[in-house]
Amino acid sequence: MTATSTGIELAPHQVIYRPVVTEKGMHQSERYNAYTFEVNPTASKEDIKKAVESLWEVRVTGVRTQTRKGKPRRHKTQTGYTKDWKKAIVQLHEEDRIAFF
Repeated sequence: MTATSTGIELAPHQVIYRPVVTEKGMHQSERYNAYTFEVNPTASKEDIKKAVESLWEVRVTGVRTQTRKGKPRRHKTQTGYTKDWKKAIVQLHEEDRIAFF
């Protein structure tokens, strides 16, 4: 269990929501051994590192995070936004790999 900045303890499966599978993300995983995940917005870089290491049993060398803003969306006459979300790009040791497929 890891403690976030809000003081709430999260299990590793609560920190990592899902992998983000895009063309750019697949290129980064093949060329730079960096994987992209959607993560809990309250999780810190250290929480993300510990969660990835425990879930996939790999060695993490670096974590970069971004807070993504929601996009505007319309439904008939209503306008709104999708939710904001946090993205983490996790760099692994050169000998480690994660196989999603």
